[in-house]
Amino acid sequence: MGAAEANGPLLERFGDYLSIHKGLGERSVASYLGDLRQFAEAFGRPLPEADSEAVLAFLSRFGNKRTLNRKLASINAFFDFCHRQSLGEKRFSIPAARIPKHLPRYLSHEEIMQGVSRIDRSSPLGRRDYALILFLYASGARISEALAAERRDLVDGWLKIRYAKGEKERMVPLAPVALEALEEYLTHADITSEKIWLNYRGEPLSRVSAYKITKKYLGVSPHVLRHSFASALILGGADLRVVQELLGHASLLTTQIYTHIEREHLENTVRRYHPMGEGR
Repeated sequence: MGAAEANGPLLERFGDYLSIHKGLGERSVASYLGDLRQFAEAFGRPLPEADSEAVLAFLSRFGNKRTLNRKLASINAFFDFCHRQSLGEKRFSIPAARIPKHLPRYLSHEEIMQGVSRIDRSSPLGRRDYALILFLYASGARISEALAAERRDLVDGWLKIRYAKGEKERMVPLAPVALEALEEYLTHADITSEKIWLNYRGEPLSRVSAYKITKKYLGVSPHVLRHSFASALILGGADLRVVQELLGHASLLTTQIYTHIEREHLENTVRRYHPMGEGR
């Protein structure tokens, strides 16, 4: 019996566990199972027989630390599942590779508002560009989520994000200025499509076009506006778990990168205003 046949039923059980008990979406489950099938093919035997040496030999193939850590997370989760289900005694605790933490790039509120002030809102496309930028900044939505938004997703000043990563819905309140810009755009635009964001031909706006819009007026990608949304909340004193919920992060660990922004801000404040801050 080959490795694929030997591991198939067990991986199927693991996939059901991730989907039902962990609430992961199809793509996340497929990613876990893909990593494990790759490991199983390299190992060549039933996965419960693997030891830490076999895992490290497999991981040594990957030079990219992020890829390596993803593979390791899949393997650790699988053996944790096996341990919980009494399917094996092994429960690896191989530490993840250290990845230098880079502060996500973000813009201040002033920089964003200065950028959108240059938009000519007398034209339909200008009103759309203005509304789109404020929409992204006010919602913290991923660009894929924003472009998938439909009119029915706007409910009493809230945005319902249905096409979220991991297929988990969430509700995000939109700031009045963003709602006003959106209403102005939708009122004056001759739109028959359910989609909110359209190009000049009345077709759904593409990611490339959205990138060109934010790049033109702000010099950044749409994702920087998501970082700007989160950073503004953190610097304003928002609870990290609230920010996690608004961003749709499955894990608080993902959101914690923004605490570096808070620490940097506090450090800069001390340097600037404390009498002993100069030269530190």
